[in-house]
Formats: sequence, C-alpha cells, structure tokens
Amino acid sequence: MELGEQISRSGNCDSNSKGDCFVSIELTQSGGVNFELESKVKVFYGKSIERLCRSILDFFSIENAVIAVKDNGALPYVIAARIESAVKQLVASEKEFLFDFLTDNLYQSNKDRFRFSRLYLPGNTPYMMINAGLHKPNGIILDLEDAVAVSKKNEARYIVRNALRSQNFFGAERMVRINQGELGIEDLAFIVPHNVHVILVPKCESAADVYKIEEEIRRIKKREDLIQDIFLMPIIESALGVENAYEIAASSNNIVAVAIGLEDYTSDLGVQRTNAGTESLYARMRVVNACHAAKIQAIDSVFSDVGDMGALAENVKRSKSLGFQGMGCIHPRQISVIHENFAPNWNEIERAKKIVNAFHEAEKNGLAVVSVGTKMVDPPVVKRQLKVLELAINLGILSKDWRNEYVG
Repeated sequence: MELGEQISRSGNCDSNSKGDCFVSIELTQSGGVNFELESKVKVFYGKSIERLCRSILDFFSIENAVIAVKDNGALPYVIAARIESAVKQLVASEKEFLFDFLTDNLYQSNKDRFRFSRLYLPGNTPYMMINAGLHKPNGIILDLEDAVAVSKKNEARYIVRNALRSQNFFGAERMVRINQGELGIEDLAFIVPHNVHVILVPKCESAADVYKIEEEIRRIKKREDLIQDIFLMPIIESALGVENAYEIAASSNNIVAVAIGLEDYTSDLGVQRTNAGTESLYARMRVVNACHAAKIQAIDSVFSDVGDMGALAENVKRSKSLGFQGMGCIHPRQISVIHENFAPNWNEIERAKKIVNAFHEAEKNGLAVVSVGTKMVDPPVVKRQLKVLELAINLGILSKDWRNEYVG
C-alpha cells in the first residue's frame, strides 16, 4: 500500500458535534510521531491531550505517523475511542486500549426491576451521554442501530464500549441496542465484556434470532470468564414478529421484556402511525398478551412528538390500560411524564388497599369469600391489587407498613 493511502479518519468535527473530536492519522516511513491539535481549550488541556494520543499510538506500536486532532470539548474516553477506531483502520490488532472501569459503573441489574422509561441515545454522539443519567430514566440505551449512520457504525462501537466503562450512568440500567443480523453479532464483542445489563435485539421475528445472540454472548462470556447476568429485550417491529410474539417472549430465561417498535411496524403494514393507535391495537395487544403469558414485562413504543406532553400523558395512560409496563423515550423531558402516568395513582392505591385488607380480614376469619361493599372479589383480582401495592411501595408512594396504618 502506498503511503498516500495510509490515512484514516474517525469522529465528527461539525459545529453540532460538541463533546466530540475528529481524528486523522497518516502513517509515514520515518520522522516519529508528529502531533497537531486544534482546540479551544488547547492552552489548558493541550499537553494532556497530546500525552493521551501519543500513549495510544505507542500502545499500538505506531512509531511514525502524523496525527491531527480537531477537538470540540471531547472527554478523554471519547478521544481514545476516536483514535483507536482510526488506528484499527490502518493496523490489524486484537489489542484494546481501555481505561479502568469507573467504580460507579460496576453495579448489576436484576430481572424484575422497573423499566417504566428507557432513554435512547445515539451511540455515536457522546455529548448526549454526559448528563443523561441525571434525568433519572430507569434505563439508558446507547443505540448502535437506527441512530447511527451506516458509515459510522464501526467507530460508534468504540464510543459505546468506552462509555460503558467511563460514563457515569447514575444508577440507570445500562442498555445497548445492537444492529440487525451479523452486524449485531459483531457488536457484542464491544459490549458484553463491559457490564452491559440489557441488550436490545432489533427487528426480532423469531426465537432463532434470540438463539443466535445468546450463543455469541455465551461464547464471549466464556472467553472473558464473566459470570454476571446479561438480559435481553427483543424488539418486535414487523407483522411476522407480532405473529411470533409468544415464541420470542418465551425463547430464553434471559429475556426480561419485549418491546414493540411501532414506526417500523406501521411501515411494514403500509399505514400511517397515529396518536389514537387504532392501526396498531392488534399488534400491541398481541405483544402484551405474549409478555404476560411468558411472565416478562411488556414495553411500549416511543412517542415521537417530544413537544406535546399532554398527548404523551394520554398515550402513557392508554398504554398502561392495555397492560404495558413501560415505554421508550427519545428526549429527557418525556421521562417524568412517563413515570407519573405509569405509577399507580391515589385512587388506584386506595382501591387496592381496600381489597387487599378485606382479603386479609376474610382469611383471618376463616372466610373463603371476599367482599368489598356489594361486590364479591375473586383471587385474581386480589393478586392484581397486590401488584399495585407492591409497585407503590417500591416507588416510595406507599409505606411498607400501610396495613398497620390503614383505616378502612
């Protein structure tokens, strides 16, 4: 290969790319490493940026090169991701330049945690990741699929990998949406070893799609000697996926939820998505029923109008009434609306308290039949109301000792 062809590029340098950088590397035959930096903070951080860049090139045994960095406020893990991506366009290497894990990112998840909200963040836009956890979503999704241009998918993997290690998630469940097909299989090497909690599997249409992902996860976990759980959330986005909803939902013990993606689903049907949602009611109910049958969570699609909080609130209430237990979001301002409307309201809590208390009183008196007012209450109703109270307790809305304080 001629020297003129030994040039690689990675990153973004337009005016909208805050918190990012653009890196170009040209291999040369001699002259050592020549470093060029363009940055508004060069006076303050120029030397530390240069040290980082030189250390990465040295790590990959690059002795002669011209490296140019256009910095727009990138954090060290972002700069490192961009350089490694550029280096590996030029040099074949299995080595990875990794920062130590941020201690705050070493927590685990569990299968039954709340997933009312999950905030999508583009995997190649690091600036959006910086304060995302401060908005308190239940989950943060670093998206390698639809939110990343095809030409940027490979370099986005390095950003997502480094973010999993170095970006504080502030307790949110750590999620990544991988790509479809073989690209998604390749994505796994960048996320499985780095304490990802939930992997979202897009365009899932059968149990076979889940099996392929699980097989590769097992292979990587064995290689890396990992023991922690890695959960899955298939996303159903087609007519075929809807028809196979239960097969997908029940295909693995590692599946914690199934989500529905209505933009792609309605596109598959050739219809327009509406706020009323009548065009997708069958699909949503099919997914909800499959999830409840498989004893996992049903997660509704994102609401795309980030400016209409009233319509979002109505959509969440409708979603909750259908049996969904969470919803995706694409803007932080949607999070509180989703949480407020998925949480049980005071009337629901009071009704649940009345029914559950009557059940306990009936049991104490040896009665087989529970009545509340003029209505008879059967066990499935009691079970449902117990779930309402459990949710209220876990959300901090209701005291654990509510029965001791209860006055009917």
